[in-house]
Amino acid sequence: MIGTEIDTIAEMFKAFALGFGMDIVGAILILIVGWWVAGRASALVRHALRNAKFVDSTLKPLAASIVRYTVLIFVLIAVLSNFGVQTASIIAVLGAAGLAIGLALQGTLSNIAAGVMILVLRPLKVDEFVEAGSVSGTVVEITLFTTLFKTADGVFISAPNSQIWNSAIKNYSRNPTRRLDIKVGISYDDDVDAALDFLKNLVASDPRVLKDPEPMSFVATLGESSVDLTARGWTNTPDFWATFWDLSRRSKTELEAAGFSIPFPQRDLHIKEGAETASTAAPAKSTSAKSTPAKAGPAKKPATRSTAAKPATKSTTAKKPATSKPTPTKS
Repeated sequence: MIGTEIDTIAEMFKAFALGFGMDIVGAILILIVGWWVAGRASALVRHALRNAKFVDSTLKPLAASIVRYTVLIFVLIAVLSNFGVQTASIIAVLGAAGLAIGLALQGTLSNIAAGVMILVLRPLKVDEFVEAGSVSGTVVEITLFTTLFKTADGVFISAPNSQIWNSAIKNYSRNPTRRLDIKVGISYDDDVDAALDFLKNLVASDPRVLKDPEPMSFVATLGESSVDLTARGWTNTPDFWATFWDLSRRSKTELEAAGFSIPFPQRDLHIKEGAETASTAAPAKSTSAKSTPAKAGPAKKPATRSTAAKPATKSTTAKKPATSKPTPTKS
């Protein structure tokens, strides 16, 4: 009796091991084959997009990664289904978890959405110099979360994609040509027409300046100390800065060599004395003349008050007859 029960349990374990072992072996085979297929698919996509000029260079590694992880997700679902797991319930759980994670990471998801929009619409690309909000520099790489820049002075900047996407993007490298303006000021005593012709010929003489549109020159503003002239021309975008720097230097040196003067910022003051200033000065003198007698008046008052001593002299003369009366009686 006990022997038959042991044989039955052994048969059950043997059947379970054979069935479960086959499932494990099948899952391992699915994982190995799926991993290899994912790697090959990623390599094929990367190789196919390597020479494709219509695809952005940043989008090529991103597309290869998306293909690889997509294949791995299907491989994982196949392994779970091999063990008899209901994949529908797993997908529902993953969907609920993804919704909760999405609500918790709204900022991160906004960066992903902005990165996708940048990659699809391509307002900026790798190796382009752009300005977006407070960030400016050459684009190094565009990821799903951030955009990497390198400034003109070699500083590395990592900006969130949402900040780039929500700002006005000014792309300095997208158009094939750019306009350059050479601004210089001359003295008011110089010949303006001659200076305009000189600047126009100066810009047109540079071989990097395009003939169409034709270079031009004009008076921009009448400044406080100079007449501000502008010479305008068009050049290819890669030659813009080199041409601008050379023409700025030549406009200073060659204008002075041609006899034109570039004045310093200055202001001339001319003081004029007219009839109004003379009339205002005359009353001031008359008032000062009148004020002098007023000051001398108080000095004369003590002299008038000294006349009060006259009664004292009169009193002395009145006493003289009293002293002279005894002399006749003695005689």
